[in-house]
Amino acid sequence: MISDPHKAEQSEQLSRKFLPNVQRFTGLGSLYGGIEAGGTKFICAVGSGPDHLLAETRFPTATPEVAIPQTIEFFRQQQAVHGPLAALGVAAFGPVDPNPASPTFGYITSTPKAGWINTDMLGRLRQAFDIPMGFDTDVNGAALGEWTWGAAQGLDTFVYLTIGTGVGGGGMVGGRPMHGLIHPEMGHMRLPRDPQADPFPGACPYHGDCLEGLTSGPAMEKRWGQPAETLPLDHPAWELEAHYIALGLVNLIVAISPQRVILGGGVMQQPHLFPMVRSRVQTLLNGYVQSPQILEHIESYIVPPALGGRAGVLGAIALAMQAVSPQAG
Repeated sequence: MISDPHKAEQSEQLSRKFLPNVQRFTGLGSLYGGIEAGGTKFICAVGSGPDHLLAETRFPTATPEVAIPQTIEFFRQQQAVHGPLAALGVAAFGPVDPNPASPTFGYITSTPKAGWINTDMLGRLRQAFDIPMGFDTDVNGAALGEWTWGAAQGLDTFVYLTIGTGVGGGGMVGGRPMHGLIHPEMGHMRLPRDPQADPFPGACPYHGDCLEGLTSGPAMEKRWGQPAETLPLDHPAWELEAHYIALGLVNLIVAISPQRVILGGGVMQQPHLFPMVRSRVQTLLNGYVQSPQILEHIESYIVPPALGGRAGVLGAIALAMQAVSPQAG
């Protein structure tokens, strides 16, 4: 969260600037459902923002035959208690098809997650609820949540990268969510790896030593033989982790020129990683990007999500808001 009083005041001013638009487009009394369908767990919530969440539940990402009926039952129960939902937003692990014109819109497609390949996520939800629905990747959803209520308020170009069970990236360019051929797959960019210095071949089933294959939580556990959160602060794992994360960030900084980089996910819960990553980014850029944000204020350039672990599910609620009125996004 924002601890600097000046930054907190700026955030409050931006929030006051943005929230009237949300209220005008969506209505003060509306309720929305949000689904953060993560690779490890589902988080479902009902509300209209970070200060108005009426109910929330979490459960493991089992098979579609288990997780999707659990999701549907939760929202049916909440509608019985709180009244009808105006819309539902889904922020899902991927790859997904986010193109509304595509016949497989709303599908989880070529995912490495066992049992989920070519799952019609949105179609199954539409069979249960006849309301508008928004759909995007989990990281684009989290990015939208941070833009609406968190660390990306007031920005029109930024990157959100999550490093946890997998590695994913999203954000906005020119005030619009990052979409294209499909959506960003930042976790699968290829990084330089010296096999002599680092013999670990990577853990990605598709690419081996891509960013996800080198830095995700499962990759760290496979490399070091124990979960990342159990490694001591002075373990060599962290220097190597910071190096690979910084390589990925440098690629994004020079390619997209984001106004801010937000790093979330379970691996980034280790607070000592942030200063290591920031320092390594500066070293790797070597003064090439002449911006005070990188040269002098990098602690406010590479930041954790202001919404913490709620960024994804709040982003899903923001997707629901956009499904009702696209002007709200």
